[in-house]
This record gives sequence, C-alpha cells and structure tokens, in this order.
Amino acid sequence: MSNSETAPDGASISAMSQPPSPKPLDPAYYTWSSAFSIMLGRMTGSRDVELERNYFSEMDALKADTICKRCEDTRSYLLQYSPIVRFLKEEVAKLGGDLNDSNIICRMCTSEQSGGFSLDHGILLCANQFRNRGHQEDTMAHEMVHAWDHLKFKVENENLRHQACLEIRASTLSGECRFSREFFTKNQWRITEQLQHCVRRRATLSMMARPGVKDEKMASEIVNQVWEGCFRDTRPFDEIYR
Repeated sequence: MSNSETAPDGASISAMSQPPSPKPLDPAYYTWSSAFSIMLGRMTGSRDVELERNYFSEMDALKADTICKRCEDTRSYLLQYSPIVRFLKEEVAKLGGDLNDSNIICRMCTSEQSGGFSLDHGILLCANQFRNRGHQEDTMAHEMVHAWDHLKFKVENENLRHQACLEIRASTLSGECRFSREFFTKNQWRITEQLQHCVRRRATLSMMARPGVKDEKMASEIVNQVWEGCFRDTRPFDEIYR
C-alpha cells in the first residue's frame, strides 16, 4: 500500500503503535448549550451535523479512560470465554502467530470503523465504536480472520483482488453478517440470500476505502471477480460458524 500510515485494511498504524494520549476538551463544543441545541435540532428536524460530530467527539475524549478500560476488560473476557475468538486464537497459533492482550489494542478512533489489522502491529479495536459485547466480539473475530489469512496465504497488499477476498472471508466467517445483527442493527429486512447480500455490501464498502479504487462500481466489480471461491472458502472452520 502506498500510504505508510495505514495497514492494508485501513487501520491507523500510528493509533496502534502509540500509547493513548489525553486530548484537551474544546469548550466551544463541550457545553450544556451544545447538548440542548442537538436535542432541539433532532426534534425540529434542523440538525447541525458538524455540531453533533464535534460534541460527541468531545464527550468521547472526556470518557476515554473509562471507554478504553471497558474495551480492554471485554477483550480479555472474549479471549477467555468466546468460542469463536478462542478458536481463531488457537488456529492463528498453529500458524506461528500469537494474539493476546498485548497486541489486541483498544484505542479511541476518529473514523467510523470498529477495528483494523496490521501484520506488524496486531489488531486495533476502536473502543468508542462498540455498541455492546457482541459487536466487539464480531469485530475481534473479523480481524482475527484477517490475521489467519495473512499467516496462511501470500497476501499482496497492493493486489485489490487479494484484499477483496480477505474482506469477503472476514465478513462471512466472523458472524457480523448473521441475520439477527443485520435485522436489528442495520434495518436489513432481506430474507433470501441475506448472508450473501450482507457480505457483498460490507466487502464493497471496505474496498471503496482503499487506494486505487475509484468508486463503488469498481469496488463491486473487484468483489464479484473473486466472489465464488472466497465466499465458499470457510477455512479454518469446517463450515460457516454462525
């Protein structure tokens, strides 16, 4: 990848390699008047999107220690008790990798992504993006599939077909596209081929964020080129886990 500041899947290298640093609060946004303006705007339909974004960014900064601690506690719990996380950790270990508390890192993120993976730095968990433990579990599983793939296969970071295959497999195998999550959190009401539709959508969105991909049409075409083989490849699982 031409951008040395990001991992192949868009994870911020600097966020993963640096310790969390306190961010001074901006009094222009962290005020009661901002909170009331947001509530009023939502009720009247005259929302100020920039105000909302900056206000909640300031709130995240204020609660950063608590949010990251919750993420770290959940990470440790999942490494010990989650069936899918434990299975993927063991499979990564068989290939010579070691995923643990030291290289699965919780940080506050400014983007909307919930996680990322770097072969050199490990897994990034965006602590301020998780709705609940299940969401964090899905994200960890997604990034752990990436880790397994990078150890198992010769992945070329500049090869968009390789990257599309990684995203198809991670979304298929992590559980993030199971029906209940799509139905209750994404308002996706599709019944037939729901899994395939979700995986295509997520893989296409991920590809759109990569250098060299011009637009959604190009991202979709790349996903379609590798779809058949990558969607059917369930390794290291015998079948799609959930």
